[in-house]
Amino acid sequence: MGRPGLGGYPVNLLLEGRRCVVVGAGRIAARKIGALLEAGADVVVVAPEAGTQVAEWADAGRLTWVPRRFEPGDLDEAWLATTATADDATNREVFAAGEARRVFVNSADDPTHCSFTLMSQVRQGDLVVTVGTGGRSPALATYLRNHVRDEMGPEYTVLLDLLSEAREEMRADGRSSEDADWQAALDSGMLDLIRRGRVAEAKELLLTCLSSSSD
Repeated sequence: MGRPGLGGYPVNLLLEGRRCVVVGAGRIAARKIGALLEAGADVVVVAPEAGTQVAEWADAGRLTWVPRRFEPGDLDEAWLATTATADDATNREVFAAGEARRVFVNSADDPTHCSFTLMSQVRQGDLVVTVGTGGRSPALATYLRNHVRDEMGPEYTVLLDLLSEAREEMRADGRSSEDADWQAALDSGMLDLIRRGRVAEAKELLLTCLSSSSD
């Protein structure tokens, strides 16, 4: 039946300005680092040598590169850590240092030395859909992510803007947004209108649906 999944508690970490340590600086590490930089993290990379992408980021001042092997003290004051090396001993060392300091650690392709796992994600503006398999099959998570990505085009960003705007207007008027029939509004065909560029009509349809549900 394969390895049991790693049960977890899905969250969205707000990493702006937080120290995040990445051990390793190759191709896989660069992918992890790129996501951290997009999240606004204060990235520190520890590795004797750096790949081309990591070196470019370091030269541009986008991250701090410490050109040596990992030391447990590298996780002092860190918020989370990621290892992306092929060295099991380093993975164990980083995980042990993280456990001692209560720093969350993810080890690429080594779930034994993880205190958190990453999910495949699709992002359209502030709309994020994640897919996880409890660490059992990253390939399946990627496969499902690609299916969601094909369906979730930029029209969903417009839809989110309209829904958020309507919600804020209801709250400003002292009405509860919890009582509105949002599902009926979403099933009304407004997404098709947005896809055809008829955003004003979609907004009017949304407001009509919400007004009807409050009567």
